[in-house]
Amino acid sequence: MDRETIKRLAAENGTPLLIMDHGQIRKNYQEFRERLPRVQIYYAIKANSEPEIIKTLLKLGASFDVASLSEFNLIFDLVKHLEPAGLQNFIWNNIIYANPVKKPDSLHVLNLYKPLLTYDSIEEMRKIRIHSPDAGLLLRIKISDEGSVVKLSNKFGIDPEQAVDLIEKTIREGLTVEGISFHAGSQCNKPRNFVKALRTVSEIFKEVASKGYAIGETVTKGYPIKIVDIGGGFPVKYSGDEQSFGGLADIINKEIDRLFSKDEVLLLAEPGRFLVANAGTEVASVILAKRSTDIPSYHIDDGVYHTFSALVYDHIPIKVRSIKDGEPRECRLFGPTCDGLDTLSENTYIHNTGKIFLPELDEGDLVYAENMGAYTTASSTNFNGMPPAKVVHINL
Repeated sequence: MDRETIKRLAAENGTPLLIMDHGQIRKNYQEFRERLPRVQIYYAIKANSEPEIIKTLLKLGASFDVASLSEFNLIFDLVKHLEPAGLQNFIWNNIIYANPVKKPDSLHVLNLYKPLLTYDSIEEMRKIRIHSPDAGLLLRIKISDEGSVVKLSNKFGIDPEQAVDLIEKTIREGLTVEGISFHAGSQCNKPRNFVKALRTVSEIFKEVASKGYAIGETVTKGYPIKIVDIGGGFPVKYSGDEQSFGGLADIINKEIDRLFSKDEVLLLAEPGRFLVANAGTEVASVILAKRSTDIPSYHIDDGVYHTFSALVYDHIPIKVRSIKDGEPRECRLFGPTCDGLDTLSENTYIHNTGKIFLPELDEGDLVYAENMGAYTTASSTNFNGMPPAKVVHINL
């Protein structure tokens, strides 16, 4: 985003500010569709749940991955005007509740709409049987997330060796198993993780078929076992050292076409970061410039308890830039709260140096960071009574 646009929007809206460019979101969506043509896109709302983003993606024909009843309702509120049959079909075809652990009261409400749910244990399956018996289920398996920035296998996924047994038990309990899901970890930089996972799913499908549950054929309540959910984790260019999405997509496509018939298997994915990360630019103002210290120190009105929460929770390499020109020199950069943790310089993993270089700044000067559309405002807080950044949407 050009500096004049940043300055204009900051002047109009104040700071801290997150600018979301919907033109870029549309480009990202189209790229994903073109590079993975067999895969249905379910946007992972947790990456950025701004209603304007959901509306843009809904117009493009996206489906949605939700992780809570609140996220489900963000979609429901946009489609509840549909006539009953159309509403039910939309929920069946366009929403997946991809959190493998769900509150019983949420399940009870969701059962009204017979949604698609993930699970990864016999305990969760039995909870679903009680509270949401009409749902369709995807069994989430544990796969390698080596090389991914944020790990998930430590918390979710059944061991693949136990998958067929649990599928059989689930069907015997009278529930509907529609397929298998996995997640390679957020910001995955090893295509091999996807390759091994897809091969594992193929082997599980073969074993399930050998038990009499033929893939692509109806087994329970009128629904076939045919869905392969390849999760999220598709990499975004932050530092430039990441795995390219194009290269990853080529590898995934080759493996999908080799392993799964178009007539028998439906593929879906849950991209979040990929669709919104590079559409967001964060803007902050200097509220105190200290040059009496050995290294200049700048306090800004956004920090790790707000938009820069991505430094703590998402471990992404954020690069802070200045609107003002000048000779860069090393400095310290602090957020606005009274906590010593609220330090951007030591928490900013730029080439693993933990150092920031900016021109000499004064109170009121603007700094900004690109690639801030995912997992930033989503994990902001009101700590110290300081609200999250205002979000402004452009190119709607």
